[in-house]
Amino acid sequence: MSPTPRERARIDTMQRILESGRTQLAEHGAAALSLRAVARDLGMVSSAVYRYVASRDDLLTALIIEGYRDLADVAEAAAAGRAAPGRRFVALCEAIHGWARENPHQYALLYGSPVPGYRAPADTIADAARAPAAAIQLVAAAWSAGDLAEGAPMPAAGPVLRRQAKELAAALETELPEPVLLRFAAAWTQVFGVISFELFGQFVGSFEPGDQICTFTFRTAARAIGFPE
Repeated sequence: MSPTPRERARIDTMQRILESGRTQLAEHGAAALSLRAVARDLGMVSSAVYRYVASRDDLLTALIIEGYRDLADVAEAAAAGRAAPGRRFVALCEAIHGWARENPHQYALLYGSPVPGYRAPADTIADAARAPAAAIQLVAAAWSAGDLAEGAPMPAAGPVLRRQAKELAAALETELPEPVLLRFAAAWTQVFGVISFELFGQFVGSFEPGDQICTFTFRTAARAIGFPE
């Protein structure tokens, strides 16, 4: 059923509020996000904006969910296809890198410094999990096919880490063994580390521009997980 004119107007207004919020992120940062500033930007009274988002934290949450969804859409599209899982894993990493470059302020909101006084609610978890879930599915496909190598010897995992890996496997409803999950966790962290290094200017004067070091890291991460060349 098509939305009514009133519903379309509400959707359009909410999109304008989010767009204004993204502009504020780019110009002033997440900590300075203000519903009053959004109202001024849109030519609305503050009370009208509060009918859509009740507080600054609600606006932050909406922006975070939007960011995770956009990023996940890109990651899932890159993970689809008929190429070998390892190649699709690298393509997924490249797609996330491309999204981060195009949306640096949204990326910083998701993966940068925490916003003082704000704690993301559980509402954000499902969308935050979509991109890593797409990557995990590629690992599971390679493992099921017997194509995942053992990789280099790993440090011994203590009881806390082993428990966490077991809980993660249960949450993901995957049968991937503990060593594979731990290799994935380390590699996945490496992927976002190199993207953050490039985005936040840590490669200035060294690996600049960062295209090649990022691609090298993505391929290194794939090998560390055990994907074949």
